[in-house]
Amino acid sequence: MSNRTISGRCKLAALIGLLISSTALTDDNLDAEFNPLLSRYDANKLSAGTQIDSSNIADYRNWLDDSVADLIGHNALTLTLGPSLEIPIHPNYRKASRENLGGTVIGDAPGELFGYTGGRPFLKLEDSDPQAGLKAAWNMRYSYAPDETETEQFNWHYRDMRKDNIERTLKMYGALLRYKYRHTDKPIPALENNPSNLYTALYLQVKAPQDIRNTQLLIHRNEVDSVTEQAWMYMSSQRRVRRLATGQKTDAFLGSDIMIEDFLGYNGRIMDMDWQYLGSDELLLPIYGHSQLTNWQEPADESGFQLIEFSGAGHCFPNVTWQLRKVYRLEATPRDPGHPLSKRHYIIDAATYAPLLTRVYDNAGNLWKLSIAAASSSALHRPESRAWQGLMTEAVGMIDLQAEHCTTLQLKSRIARTPLRNRQFTTQHMRSQGR
Repeated sequence: MSNRTISGRCKLAALIGLLISSTALTDDNLDAEFNPLLSRYDANKLSAGTQIDSSNIADYRNWLDDSVADLIGHNALTLTLGPSLEIPIHPNYRKASRENLGGTVIGDAPGELFGYTGGRPFLKLEDSDPQAGLKAAWNMRYSYAPDETETEQFNWHYRDMRKDNIERTLKMYGALLRYKYRHTDKPIPALENNPSNLYTALYLQVKAPQDIRNTQLLIHRNEVDSVTEQAWMYMSSQRRVRRLATGQKTDAFLGSDIMIEDFLGYNGRIMDMDWQYLGSDELLLPIYGHSQLTNWQEPADESGFQLIEFSGAGHCFPNVTWQLRKVYRLEATPRDPGHPLSKRHYIIDAATYAPLLTRVYDNAGNLWKLSIAAASSSALHRPESRAWQGLMTEAVGMIDLQAEHCTTLQLKSRIARTPLRNRQFTTQHMRSQGR
């Protein structure tokens, strides 16, 4: 596609967007996008404190994803419902969504996106739109999060579901830096020093156990989707940095039930999947207010903060309350015939585009894993979290249903207290930390 054609399409899209925004978009429309109304809420059955277990699952299947309902029916999981919450949305992200309305265009070639400037790329998915799946995928890619975040406590537990024991515990530090389309931290909208044209960079460092201490992972995601993401590992046993081949991103990460491609719901290129929008629904999701949880079994950390605990079979499921949410169903099918998965089925919270439930299917088409991500409203979290203004993922259970094994993650995240800059997201930094 020529630059002239691209420019023409972008200008036309911007003009259409301007007309739409001036005639159709109001604050009520934005409210409906970021706080959608529910039509199937039943106050008698879905009130806070209600428990759903195998004895009453038949009454609640209509509000549950089939995989979750089946686990409850087999006594592997009991859900407790919490109050309905309106999740805050950062005003800068909301403003950018309004200003970007109609200006984003999906190109003809895989992975092409033109005209995006910030906020949510596409509002109001339509069942009749053949591009709805791609639009949902881009919305998930550009969903809101603060521009500079750290996970100061990041605990990974490898668990045997049948024996209900922990086989291994890893403690990590994590950091995420957004280079472009920034909404919360100056400079806005982009960092100036970005010669590689990155969108985001992700960094992980293992703190314990001693045998893999200082093992590190670095991922650079380019703004241009057709550019392959770059990933490096520093192996403490070898004391060197090595670049990860594309195929290694679908291997088990450090022996867990999670692959690098699973990070953040989907840590890959949009062009590498075929995206099919399967419509909207209203389902129960693990969204809650951290400060409203009361069923703690473990002591708080030294700061008084309670990490999310796990319950159910093998203690594989985040022990949080669930609430009814409008969701979008999205299916991603790998284009590579050699990919180990046949598809992922996402249950995405419509207000935030957080993929909180993910069904993972093996290459034979059988349900293999279920990912459950539990997220708190930042308004009901630590006082310092209120500036986050969004959802905060606090726990993840990746359950291998075939092997009866799981990996659980506990996260204590925060907006970075000091600015994150390029030097922390380089291979030189990895080497310096490994000494």
